[in-house]
Amino acid sequence: MNIVLFGPPGAGKGTQAKELAKHYNISHISTGDILRANVRDGTKLGIKAKEYMNKGELVPDEVLIGIIRDRIQQPDCKHGYMLDGYPRTIPQAEALKDILGKVGKPIDVVLNIEVPDKELIGRLSGRRMCSCGESYHMMFNPPLKQGICDVCGGKLYQRDDDKEEVVSQRLEVYAAKTKPLIDYYSNINILVNIDGTGTVESVFRQICDVLDSHQK
Repeated sequence: MNIVLFGPPGAGKGTQAKELAKHYNISHISTGDILRANVRDGTKLGIKAKEYMNKGELVPDEVLIGIIRDRIQQPDCKHGYMLDGYPRTIPQAEALKDILGKVGKPIDVVLNIEVPDKELIGRLSGRRMCSCGESYHMMFNPPLKQGICDVCGGKLYQRDDDKEEVVSQRLEVYAAKTKPLIDYYSNINILVNIDGTGTVESVFRQICDVLDSHQK
């Protein structure tokens, strides 16, 4: 099964994609994870991408399209994939359609996780990260000692793109450039809306119900 997981920043796409990929034995492709790895490693791609990410702006299409083209053709995508964080604009959706058409891997369903902006701002601005890879949330999953990682004892930090003013900008960019994809995929009858305001488990169950019905 070939899936696109869609929704605003902080909607829980990454968390759901990882669990769904394991549950259905398909590959999870996260452009966000790939970009952040490049930023962390200081690659040319990472340096270029960081300029946009820190402003809450979308990384240019020419950077992302090449990543997806290479990734979707790797052997682990033979039996299916879940795209998380791509596409985000109509031009990206059109480019993706062309890429998938050429490799014979069309999208089966697009899942749109919906969460109100007020809740998204609370989710994202409360997130804290550690250099070891652990993440926390000041409200939902705080560390045992404020500002210190439970795993390695490192100092926690807030990503520039998680600061409230940048989060608000990211949501404005989303509203202007990404929400039109709802109509785009709805018009070709592969979009399903998911209520993302519940627990991780309840959202997961909703999605599984949808995917299981598509497999019948």
